[in-house]
Amino acid sequence: MRVSRPTVNPISVLACEAQPIVIEGLEKVLSGCDDLVFAGSVRSVGDTVEAVNRLRPDVVLIDLSSGLTSALRLVSSLKTASTDPHAVLWVVDLAEIETFRALQMGVRGILRKTLPVRNLLECLRMVGSGKVWMDDSEEVTAFFQRKEASRLTPREKQVVALICRGMKNKQIAENLHITPGTVKVHLMHIFEKTGLKDRLALAVHGKELVDVAQFRDNAIA
Repeated sequence: MRVSRPTVNPISVLACEAQPIVIEGLEKVLSGCDDLVFAGSVRSVGDTVEAVNRLRPDVVLIDLSSGLTSALRLVSSLKTASTDPHAVLWVVDLAEIETFRALQMGVRGILRKTLPVRNLLECLRMVGSGKVWMDDSEEVTAFFQRKEASRLTPREKQVVALICRGMKNKQIAENLHITPGTVKVHLMHIFEKTGLKDRLALAVHGKELVDVAQFRDNAIA
């Protein structure tokens, strides 16, 4: 049965994937959606930027068969492409530290191939609309609906902003001229207020909690 979701501009998806059977399955799934369209596929990261400039997709699904380093190099290259599409890593598994690295590089979604089709579609829709998607997206969405972020103090927002910049507790302490122990206390309060479960979730969704741009280029006194 075709899933009808009225939309003016469907989200177009390009896949960087070497296995034809996977591409065939993806194309079939997207053909059943009115708000998603299969733009095409490439077999290697080396061909992806040219395909992006030619096909102008909104989302690029990137398989890690060529390795994480090559995939992240591609993510950086996509920023200079004509449409600057959103990147999603399509993985079998990815360690937490590698996930954090990918998000810092600009990846907008981490999608495991073992997840159901509904998760695939949810990821593409959220990333295509400019949001970040991970496995805990339902939990985080519920949190934002409760608008708990408004309870953060100015200092707690500073800590969140520095977490988004990839800083460790010691670096945050030095930047804010406080002790590492005080940073831990702030983090404890932030987790309690937001309902986010760990540092990684905070880094992923922190930009939706505070205006990170004001902290991006300058140290905070």
